[in-house]
Amino acid sequence: MPDSPIARTHGSLPNRVRLDETDRLILKELMADARIPNNVLASKAGIAPSTCLGRVRALRDAGIIRGFHASVDLEALGLLVYALISVRVNSQARNKMLAIGQRLRALPNVQSVFLLAGDQDFLMHVACGTPKELRDFIAVHLASDPAIANTQTNLVFDHLTPGH
Repeated sequence: MPDSPIARTHGSLPNRVRLDETDRLILKELMADARIPNNVLASKAGIAPSTCLGRVRALRDAGIIRGFHASVDLEALGLLVYALISVRVNSQARNKMLAIGQRLRALPNVQSVFLLAGDQDFLMHVACGTPKELRDFIAVHLASDPAIANTQTNLVFDHLTPGH
């Protein structure tokens, strides 16, 4: 889009996108409420609705907006026990880190998986219905996996998010 304020720059970081303050405000509003009507979003950004629609489209086309997702209340689904589980991979399995990460991500109850630098290799966010389900999850899927050297589980008491 030649008229788009979103531009790809070619500096030290290839294909880095340059955003202006209006783009940042649009992104902030969409992160708070992805279902915000375009006319309300345009009003908050101080631009015309057609301009706002074009900017959102340009942000999607540039890959900055990767999708719009539902934020689900896990407790309403009966998932009341949350844990952050650190996972260290055996040295013999280090050459399979991406495959291990994909396997961890596909496990039931896993909300997200992060590949880390440092003492641990992965951090998993897991949601289960009961402490027993969490214990069984660890025993069945992690402790019995020969690629995993050890795990450390931290229970989450509350998830403090901005604006909630």
